[in-house]
Amino acid sequence: MKTRAITGLFFVIALVLATLLNQYVFVAFFSLIGVFAAREFFVICRTEETKPLMALGLGTAAVLALLVSLYLLGQIDVEYLWLILPLFSFIFIASLFLKRDKPFHDIAYTYLGIWYGAIPFLFFIALGFVQGSFNPYIPLGFLIILWANDTGAYLSGRAFGKTKLFERISPNKTWEGFIGGVALAVLIALNLEQYFGSLTKMQWGSVALIISVFGTLGDLVESMLKRSLGIKDSGQILPGHGGFLDRFDGLLIAAPLVFLLLLFI
Repeated sequence: MKTRAITGLFFVIALVLATLLNQYVFVAFFSLIGVFAAREFFVICRTEETKPLMALGLGTAAVLALLVSLYLLGQIDVEYLWLILPLFSFIFIASLFLKRDKPFHDIAYTYLGIWYGAIPFLFFIALGFVQGSFNPYIPLGFLIILWANDTGAYLSGRAFGKTKLFERISPNKTWEGFIGGVALAVLIALNLEQYFGSLTKMQWGSVALIISVFGTLGDLVESMLKRSLGIKDSGQILPGHGGFLDRFDGLLIAAPLVFLLLLFI
């Protein structure tokens, strides 16, 4: 528990500083985390039957992150994002030269690693630019709401949890914990307008609902992944916390949906 607390404290500090320092640090930091998350996925899914094309997959994720970052920073026009297409094609072509019994398994897991591990972080980065210019308080607010939801779910689950939420996937999660997480997340979100501005109270509340519901589902999806692979953690890079997929499981599903919400409102 002590190791977990120390790691969590320094990790939170790193995330907050990376978000607030400037747009270049923010973009670079979370792009790297996205690439590392994709690598974790490739590592844990690697078996004798399935071997994701790690080098090409990570290269594609890195180039995609670079192109999206340059676009968001105003360094390139939007049409340059299409330069990623040849790399996606090379994933298919490279499999022609590998003597594998089930090459499309490798291809499928390579694509899935990019989509599940790396791309959600690009949507999270885009939250900082969703209003046209860089605003660190929207992605920071996202993280605060996500942490509030996790904290509320943990505390209320321990105090009142009786009714299982999704026992087949995660036996410790309860409906009482879920409701407590939503309540605390919305309560915190409604106060962010006072300190962060950027969005109205109703918009912050809507963001909190999406993060609470789909962040919880993201947690369950990652638990389903680990259960299907027979592993406890996605990695060991964060002592006491596991890997990047473990720490950002809620973000992986919620970030694209929050971006979509803010894009239209």
